[in-house]
Amino acid sequence: MRSTRKAMRAAAVAAALGLALAACSSQGGAQQQEGGGGGGTGGSVGGEQYTIAMVTHEQAGDTFWDRIRAGAEDAAAAHNVELRYSNGQQAPEQATLVQNAIDSQVDGLAVTLAYAEQVGPAAKSAADGGIPTVVFNSGLEQYEQFGAKMYFGSDESLAGQAAGERLAQDGGQKAICVIQEQGHVALEARCAGVAATFPNTEVLYVQGTDLPSVRSTIGAKLQEDASITHIVTLGAPYALTALESVSDAGSQAKVATFDLNVDAAKAIQEGRIIFAVDQQPYVQGYMAVASLWLNLSNGNDIGGGGPVLTGPSFVDSTNIEQIVTYAQNNTR
Repeated sequence: MRSTRKAMRAAAVAAALGLALAACSSQGGAQQQEGGGGGGTGGSVGGEQYTIAMVTHEQAGDTFWDRIRAGAEDAAAAHNVELRYSNGQQAPEQATLVQNAIDSQVDGLAVTLAYAEQVGPAAKSAADGGIPTVVFNSGLEQYEQFGAKMYFGSDESLAGQAAGERLAQDGGQKAICVIQEQGHVALEARCAGVAATFPNTEVLYVQGTDLPSVRSTIGAKLQEDASITHIVTLGAPYALTALESVSDAGSQAKVATFDLNVDAAKAIQEGRIIFAVDQQPYVQGYMAVASLWLNLSNGNDIGGGGPVLTGPSFVDSTNIEQIVTYAQNNTR
């Protein structure tokens, strides 16, 4: 079993590297690929070892970040990189972690800018100090102003618009868009995008660190408003919680989500979640580390072609049979 999983991850690295080449030559092309994975086949281990810090706004219990970290760790293993991963859910904490990375004189920095105003200046300090810096996952609109060389991730506004169009095609009448971190720029952009193409959308804020509270808040909203036909969650764990809320409330509302995990993939397979908008987090983590390694070891310019978009990519009944395998492998 272990050898099988390793082989799958190794094969997926080749797909991830293919994504990098495709994306660098054509913005947005990455989301057309399926797969991703690691196992050390993407580069030549040896030569000088570089230290790369990855600082994220990971929220405890959110399985999305397992894919980010798996991609980063596989890239680090492939390229003889010492990866220093750290996360702070609160913006000041994340900014402090970035400063700690600067103080420890890392060779490269990969950072998320979910809270750009607070974390961006710290990232700019790194860039201004000669530390090659890339942004991934959050910060598409802000990365350049803070000196980062590249952005790897989804256009969240575009992703939200695409999701809203899918709701309309599904015959939706009213949707709630559930935001688990108020003020998070990417999450706010997703719901704004949904509302842009599906105007009868109401934002519902929940406390993402407390899933029982999320369940009761969504359930109460469904009981209060029987006109809700669709629930859009912005993370796989919240989609699974929303399914429980639907059952609690005796509602017929359908659930759609952004992002995947194994259980959400199975729920799509079973028809309980109608679709997921996938930004391919494994690829984001892998490419963030690999691009910095290329810059450090080979002088590659990683900022000439604009941001590399890894999504949106839809996962639904038409392609779930293939993708569920990758979800189980922690690469989708």
